[in-house]
Amino acid sequence: MEETRLIMGMPITIAILDASATQADLDTVFTYFVAVDNIFSTYKPESEISKINRGELLLTHASEEMREIFALSAQTKKETGGYFDIQHNGAYDPSGIVKGWTIRNAADMLKTWGFQNFYIDAGGDIQVAGGKNGQPWRVGIRNPFNRHEHVKVLALTDQGIATSGTAIRGQHIYNPHNADEPLSDIVSMTVIGPDVYEADRFATAAFAMGRNGIQFIEKLAGFEGYMIDAHKRATLTSGLERYVLHQ
Repeated sequence: MEETRLIMGMPITIAILDASATQADLDTVFTYFVAVDNIFSTYKPESEISKINRGELLLTHASEEMREIFALSAQTKKETGGYFDIQHNGAYDPSGIVKGWTIRNAADMLKTWGFQNFYIDAGGDIQVAGGKNGQPWRVGIRNPFNRHEHVKVLALTDQGIATSGTAIRGQHIYNPHNADEPLSDIVSMTVIGPDVYEADRFATAAFAMGRNGIQFIEKLAGFEGYMIDAHKRATLTSGLERYVLHQ
C-alpha cells in the first residue's frame, strides 16, 4: 500500500508492504504530518512558530512539541559547534530539524502498530524499515546537476537518509558563524544515520560547514556521508561504499 500527498509544501510518500496495512493507517500518519505543519510552518500566520516570532506566544506557553523541538535544536547547536542554529535574523525557523523529527515519529507510529516493512519519504529525506521482497530498500542519491539521474544507489534497511543542498530550494541554509556569506562551495550533502532525524539534523549542520562538513560526518560514529561540490566532485566518507549497489 503506497500513497503520496502534498503536505509541508512537498510530496510525502508512505509505503507499507505488510499485508495488514489499511487506508486508515495511511490516513492517520498523513494527518499527523498535517498537524505538525500547522504547528511549525513559518508560512502559516496562525502556526505556533509564527506566533512565537511575532511575540504573541511565549515558548513556556507553547505546545509540548514546540518545547521539544527547541530543546533538540539547542542540543544540536551544541553538538555541531554552533553550525546548526534555528535562530536567524531575529526569527526562529526550525525546519532544519522538524522534518526528520516528524518522519521518525511517523515511523515509530507504524512500528508501534506492528508494521515491519515500510518507508516514509518526505521531500527526499527517508526512513526505511525492513525491506522489499526480502531485499534492502534501494535509495538513490540524486545528481544535483541533473535531478533525473542518481549518482549512487544505496541498499538500506532500518536506517534514515537525508540530503541538504541548494538544488531545489536554492540558498536556504546558512553558516551561523558567517550568516551573510552564501554557501557556494558545495551543492549537496547526503547523510546516512541510524534514523532520519539524526541524518537530517547533521546533514543540515554539515552543509553549513561547507567543505569541512564531510570530515565532521566522517568522525560521527554510525554515520556516513556523500558530498558533491560546486565543481561536480564527490567526496565520500570511508564507510559509505558498503551501502552502494553496483549494477
